[in-house]
Amino acid sequence: MIRLLLLLALTFGLASSASADDIAATGRGVVRVVTIAVVDDQVVGFGHGSGFAIAPNRIVTNAHVVDLAERYPDNVVVGIVPTEGSKSYQGKVIAYDSQRDLALIEFTGARLPPSALYTGPMTEGDAVVSLGFPGNVDLATARSAADYIRPMTPVRSEGVLSGRRVLSGVEVLLHTASIARGNSGGPLLDRCGRVIGVNSAITRGEEGDSTFGFAIADTELAGFLHDAKQPYASIGTGCTSIEDRLRQDADADARATADAASAKRDAATQDAMTREVALEKARTEASRSRENVMALAGLLLVAGALVIGSAGLLESRGQRRQAVWALGIGGLSVLVAIVVFVLRPSGEVDVPLSALPKTRISTPDAALGKLMCTLIPERSRITISSSEDVPIDWGAKGCVNGKTQYVGANGRWDRVLVPDAEQTVSVLSFDPATRVYSNTRYLMSAAGMEAARTARGVVPNVCNMDEAALGRLAGQQAAVRAVLPPLPNEKLVYSCKSAR
Repeated sequence: MIRLLLLLALTFGLASSASADDIAATGRGVVRVVTIAVVDDQVVGFGHGSGFAIAPNRIVTNAHVVDLAERYPDNVVVGIVPTEGSKSYQGKVIAYDSQRDLALIEFTGARLPPSALYTGPMTEGDAVVSLGFPGNVDLATARSAADYIRPMTPVRSEGVLSGRRVLSGVEVLLHTASIARGNSGGPLLDRCGRVIGVNSAITRGEEGDSTFGFAIADTELAGFLHDAKQPYASIGTGCTSIEDRLRQDADADARATADAASAKRDAATQDAMTREVALEKARTEASRSRENVMALAGLLLVAGALVIGSAGLLESRGQRRQAVWALGIGGLSVLVAIVVFVLRPSGEVDVPLSALPKTRISTPDAALGKLMCTLIPERSRITISSSEDVPIDWGAKGCVNGKTQYVGANGRWDRVLVPDAEQTVSVLSFDPATRVYSNTRYLMSAAGMEAARTARGVVPNVCNMDEAALGRLAGQQAAVRAVLPPLPNEKLVYSCKSAR
């Protein structure tokens, strides 16, 4: 019987689609955690809770969800049921903290999109969202035990943050999002889909009292992951809607483009002035050289005339030999004066282009070399991505890092990347004039990624494509854009400077 149940757990289920928003994107990393207790080949216990991916193959949940598996590892099977796909997977508890009520489960066979922790400030009254698999919903809708091991989207409930409290020595978040027992271990999110806590308990509602939820606070979760030596993504920037961010960034991009155009005009004007100054200097030097040569010719002519005149005086005194020498020297001086005058510079300027200052204006096709791109927080929206600097090597004609070809249009260069191992489509863009690099990210469902990969087809990872290949690449990128959601989840904008 246990073999049959495990077989069902690993094979049953169909994926459910999710809407393209931040909460749904995080929901694709939320899982149902199932525990099956077996004694003498008989199922003696069945429990379930929720969890979320902190790494592609590791799940965070509550310690009390997997308490039996921690105490009786040889008799309790832990199952991980993703929200997408057609399979469930067996997991193993690798870290357990009963005080914080947190546990870490590792599994193999699939890769889930990890969630990110929000480490920025939260205030009372801020909107929060809970994701998980409440048991009262399961009791109302499940038709059989197989429904507990069939992949499906988590239940979403909304509320507000009511404050921070201390529960049994552990910092918790008090909130009003509706949760039930099966939500244990599921994430409590801000409205951008970042994890701010792990749902753990609820208050009792007696005699009409409202119920409240308790979630293990982000500080406790970060400490647990640190102790477990588990790396995780963390985001500290506040939550801004993608619509507002795209509008603000479009305005900023327009200003940057206008500033770049103005700077280009100023550079052209400065270059023209610099070249004119160089030409004027050359004209002055040519005129001065002509005048100096003419003065020299005049000096030689006068000197020659004086020497010739002295020859007659010497002849009258009977100094014939000296007179002949004076006459020869004077005649030679006059001849040299005539030659110098005839060969004098014209005064016209003939400056080779190589001698003039070179223009500082680069063309959109020019190589810029190695660049280091730094995030501009006020122009970016991040939900799960790293904010670290990005190095790129920008080559001629849109060749990046020597192997990735971008498609250019109107001074900008774009490339749509559809990876095979991730559920994210990235639209990369670079403007050589402003040196602004951006990464617009779509966090896709499994079905959406399949459609994007089909539209992408096979793209050669080479540069210096001919016109026909560039046309095919542009067509493939347009086909991928056509299947993307109307709005992205993230936009990361960077300012790039020379890495040298």
